[in-house]
Amino acid sequence: MKRSLFVQLGVLLVLLSCVKDEDPDPMTEVPDQPTDTSAVSFDLSLVPYDSLSQYRFFEGPLADFDPAVGVVPFAPINALFSDYAHKERFLWMPQGTGATYESDSSVLVFPEGTVLLKSFYYDHVLPGDQRRILETRMLFKRNGVWEFAKYVWNDEQTEAIYDMNGNLVPVSFTDDTGTAHDVVYAMPSETECLTCHRKGQASTPIGVKPQNLNSPFAYAEGPMNQLDKWTTMGYLQDGVPGTINTVTDWRDVSQPLNERVRGYLDVNCAHCHTDGRYCDYRPMRFGWAETSDPAMLGVCVEPHNPLLPIHSHIVKPGNLEKSLLYYRVNSGQDGIRMPLIGRT
Repeated sequence: MKRSLFVQLGVLLVLLSCVKDEDPDPMTEVPDQPTDTSAVSFDLSLVPYDSLSQYRFFEGPLADFDPAVGVVPFAPINALFSDYAHKERFLWMPQGTGATYESDSSVLVFPEGTVLLKSFYYDHVLPGDQRRILETRMLFKRNGVWEFAKYVWNDEQTEAIYDMNGNLVPVSFTDDTGTAHDVVYAMPSETECLTCHRKGQASTPIGVKPQNLNSPFAYAEGPMNQLDKWTTMGYLQDGVPGTINTVTDWRDVSQPLNERVRGYLDVNCAHCHTDGRYCDYRPMRFGWAETSDPAMLGVCVEPHNPLLPIHSHIVKPGNLEKSLLYYRVNSGQDGIRMPLIGRT
């Protein structure tokens, strides 16, 4: 299954064109409205708490992820690949505060006390054909700095305990076709979190950008554009432009192939391959706003250090074997695979 996913990417790379297609999605502004009082317990002088339940982000059984008032679910158009784990994402901000827009491709400017949650789980886990939640990662903003907290779920799926160590968890599951798979899921350490979330000497969220959120979400009260929803809640203040240069969903086969490739590489690679980040010494820049130029993707660009003599270019159009990018996204070997973290 893993190889099938990356073979699809390889096919897209072969067919990559140099046409600079952009089709921004229009948006309308929605007036700010205040949120109701939240039951969330979040004291910046005391966090991180010992257990996830102490925050009261969710009502009822913790594993149901039923958000409390003021906790809003969200999903980026494209999700970072993490060994086929599914994800649930939530946002919370202190009452009366909200984020502001900087640019389509920039992380929203969030206020002090903002919390971003992402829980990782598998469906159809063997034996028993059940869902298993492995971890919940948290980013929260304190004194203007983003900090990490990670909570590891117990076997009973009733609680998650604070644990910033790295962990390897064997998981056996079946996919939607009934085929069984075995993975060794890697929970990152705090140092590994910073590898992907580093911005200069500080840390930053990755996916919460207007270009990634300009899409509908199926909320409990009905579907709504996510940026409009946040504006309605007061979580997005001062509005956003009526037109957003929105990423293309790489899974949408109705969209141009080169845009699908750009969408995939944006979410999986751009957070390291940009200025001030982990791989900024490489010439490629995989951010959506930058890859309208094929050279930023490595198309017809010779690698400084090819891993094999056959790798003549980062991307050699029409030739997978000579494309270093294709080789790295298909490899599972440490030091070669790309992305470096989130795959085993």
